[in-house]
Amino acid sequence: MEEKKEKPNQRKRKVFAFIVFPLLIMIGAGTLYVYLQYKKTHVSTDDAFVDGRIHVIASKVPGTVRTLHVSDNQLVKRNDPLVEIDPMDYDVNVKEAQASLEIERMKLHQIRDSVDTVKKQLIQLLAALETARGNLELQEANYRQSEVDFKRAETLWKKEVVPKDTYDRAKTNYDVTAAQVKVAKESVRQAEATIETQRALIKQTESGIPPQQAQIRQREAVLKAAQLNRGYTRLYSPADGYVTKRTVEVGNQVQATQPLMSVVPLKQMDIWITANYKETQLERVKPGQRVKIEADTYPDREFYGRVNSIMAGTGAVFTLLPPENATGNYVKVVQRIPVKIDLDPGSDPDHLLRIGMSVVPTILVEK
Repeated sequence: MEEKKEKPNQRKRKVFAFIVFPLLIMIGAGTLYVYLQYKKTHVSTDDAFVDGRIHVIASKVPGTVRTLHVSDNQLVKRNDPLVEIDPMDYDVNVKEAQASLEIERMKLHQIRDSVDTVKKQLIQLLAALETARGNLELQEANYRQSEVDFKRAETLWKKEVVPKDTYDRAKTNYDVTAAQVKVAKESVRQAEATIETQRALIKQTESGIPPQQAQIRQREAVLKAAQLNRGYTRLYSPADGYVTKRTVEVGNQVQATQPLMSVVPLKQMDIWITANYKETQLERVKPGQRVKIEADTYPDREFYGRVNSIMAGTGAVFTLLPPENATGNYVKVVQRIPVKIDLDPGSDPDHLLRIGMSVVPTILVEK
């Protein structure tokens, strides 16, 4: 009787195994098929993080911190004051540069006054030259007339028409006018020589203007540099964002280029996703493809974006010591290539994503 009862149970088990096992195999095969189809259209990686711009705030000039306007993690707007360095030393430099510039400008003014003076003297000398030339013409006319009178008196005296004293007076007048012509010519020559000397003096005086102008430009540059350094004592926020890594306090002595804090903007245009995909995953990845992003911090929230670009080399190539496969033993390692993903407009309106957060981006590729 017991053997007869066991036989139906065995049959049920066999029937159950015959039906269930194939069904499980079919479900497993279907699941595997769905998974493989999903992998064909969804390329994902967990080697990804939120990336973005970080503005490092550093002083351009050394000095003592007088005022600190912000605290850690404070939200600041563009051009909000951050740090103020004591400007007293730089005020002194500005005043000194201004005084030096004024001195050089006064020198230029004096040189120009000297040029005006010698030019006025040249005008007077030119007038004197014209007077000397007019006098020479007069003396030459007197000389010609005296020469005619002398020759006439000489002829008449030889004919005993006029007495000798008349001849003597004519000769004396002739000699005097000849001498006056010589004096007038010498006056003209001296006036011309004086004018040439004056013109040379003008050129010499004017030649001092360009160097002095260059000196003024140099002093202006020194003043501009002093004013810029004075302006560098106040540091402002370069963008809207949050203050991080503040390492400065009031009274600290800071040096030029010393990092004081950072400002991290969280606007959507200033952050992106850097995803390091395996090179074997990028066959069908192209810029513009849609991406679904899951952040470890917000597991119940999804963000969306699009592929911006694929880096022109693997991450290992740009390390401090890139691999040299031509040397030593070679072991093939699948490389990772960074992919930049931009967030869609409005995808993160509350600015929840922070630089450095771990995310899992999934690129929706075409078949």
